[in-house]
Amino acid sequence: MTDKDLYGGLIRLHILHHAGEGPVFGLGIIEELRHHGYELSAGTLYPMLHGMEKKGYLTSRHERTGRRDRRIYEITVQGRVALAAAKTKVRELFGELIEGK
Repeated sequence: MTDKDLYGGLIRLHILHHAGEGPVFGLGIIEELRHHGYELSAGTLYPMLHGMEKKGYLTSRHERTGRRDRRIYEITVQGRVALAAAKTKVRELFGELIEGK
C-alpha cells in the first residue's frame, strides 16, 4: 500500500468538507490540500473528483473566467449526508488514535 492509498479517503473528506463550504475547482483544491501537507498533481486529483461526481457526492458545471474555462464542483445532498456520517467515524478514529480510548 502506498501513502496515496492510505490518504485517499482523507483527501476525499477534505474535498467534501471544502465543497460543503462553497464551490471548489481543481487548482484551488490542490492549493488548499497543499496547506494540509498533501502534494497532489492534477493527474491524481481530477480522476478523484470525477469519481466523487460519478458516485453522487459532487456535481460539476463549466464556468468561464476570463479566457479560462473552469470546472466548478459543488457538494450534493448525498455528499452532505456522506460527510456527516464520515465526521462521526473520524471522531471515533481520532479518539482511538490520539486520545488512546
